[in-house]
Amino acid sequence: MTNEFLRQLCSSLPGCTEDLKWGNDLCFCVKEKMFCVTSVEGGFHVSFKCDDEDFTMLIEKHDIIPAPYLARNKWVLVEKGASLSKKEWDHFIRKSYHLVVSRLSKKAQKELGI
Repeated sequence: MTNEFLRQLCSSLPGCTEDLKWGNDLCFCVKEKMFCVTSVEGGFHVSFKCDDEDFTMLIEKHDIIPAPYLARNKWVLVEKGASLSKKEWDHFIRKSYHLVVSRLSKKAQKELGI
């Protein structure tokens, strides 16, 4: 897993935008709502939103922990890209995106073509 793979995956999702926050974090957003965050310096770290079941399962894996400041909202922090396969990355990032989109207004969803 690389940041470039992550960028390609996220940017393929309807309405995805990128925003640099807190000086060092590249945030992937839909309608200004974050669904994935990665560090641009200092090693590979990625956070994303999960449902309850995935959150419980993922934090039992090595190198995946509840995301600092966002764990109460079911976000995880993946500390090593190899912790998940490319297929799993694709699944969880898309699921994170859809979890965020599902909380948008019907009008915003329609604008995204969803």
